[in-house]
Amino acid sequence: MQDSASRFGYFVSPDRQIDFDRNNHEVASKVAAAEPGLNWCISCGTCAATCTAAKFTDFSLRRIILQVKRGELKGLAREAQKCMLCGKCQLVCPRGISTRNLILQINRVLQSENL
Repeated sequence: MQDSASRFGYFVSPDRQIDFDRNNHEVASKVAAAEPGLNWCISCGTCAATCTAAKFTDFSLRRIILQVKRGELKGLAREAQKCMLCGKCQLVCPRGISTRNLILQINRVLQSENL
């Protein structure tokens, strides 16, 4: 251990980058097989802007889709349960993605994987 005089007041910060190759991408491939709209999403945020659940909670369909694509599954099941399945996001999606089916498939796969 170096003493504080030899460090000159500087230290090396720990690495903060995310290694997406280590994440679990099986959920994304299973969801995409059932609902190809996952791959069509361009993360424009239109769905999040019109979401009724987002007005009352911190829910964001855009964030859920990004987490599934990235393989970041921690806490995702609880977050996906907040969707009210009202369908507003499906009406405004510029890519015509069946967002209701997408969230249902995400929930189904997460339950089957016990995540």
